[in-house]
Amino acid sequence: MSLELSGPGASRALIEAALPEHPALLDPTHQMSALFGVVNIPNVIWVDEAGMIVRPPEPGWPSERPAMPGDMFAAIPELGAAPTAPPPPEDGPGQWDVLGSGQDRGTYADALRDWVVKGADSVFALSPNEVVTRSQPRTTDVSAGAAHFELASQLWREGDRNKAIAHFNECHRLHPDNWTYRRQAWSLLGRERVGGEYGQFVQAPIKGEESEWPFSSDFTSDVLTTPVGRYYPKTM
Repeated sequence: MSLELSGPGASRALIEAALPEHPALLDPTHQMSALFGVVNIPNVIWVDEAGMIVRPPEPGWPSERPAMPGDMFAAIPELGAAPTAPPPPEDGPGQWDVLGSGQDRGTYADALRDWVVKGADSVFALSPNEVVTRSQPRTTDVSAGAAHFELASQLWREGDRNKAIAHFNECHRLHPDNWTYRRQAWSLLGRERVGGEYGQFVQAPIKGEESEWPFSSDFTSDVLTTPVGRYYPKTM
């Protein structure tokens, strides 16, 4: 499922490249965040044949980290940082140290296969009480953040860019742990400024254009200030 408000064209190339044998769904209004508590990508939710959630949203991959397309980094211009972004800690971890930490990518698919074979007897299947315990609570700020994101998305679709950005910034402030909210907003500007196949991955201001960046932070700055193990938390 693709969480993307820019329309089918933004996801089509990635879905077709994966050659899926199952339906690929689009979620332009981020209902996966609102209904299930998805806060980052990729996230996986285990649901059994009876429609019961066996594991709530968590980071998961089909294999080890795949190599990035060879032309991707060449297509992305040099990036700066948002003027109000938090500075990275001295001697802190690098971006890939943070992104590669936490959940074990290499064994996640094996755990899923174990559940497919053993069902409720799998050591990875959680009881209903464990699912509820692990599910993300919804505070007043989180609920308000979801409302601001919905407003921002609608305003963006209507072409009211400045009001949309104001609501995006407010939802980021209220729900700072929701990376899908932040990355969606940043990628919209990436498509505006760079376009092309990889414009959506430009989630920071282009070097020299920092003063025009309307968000309080950016992807690289926020990753560099995230503790190791927090971007993709280990759940198994």
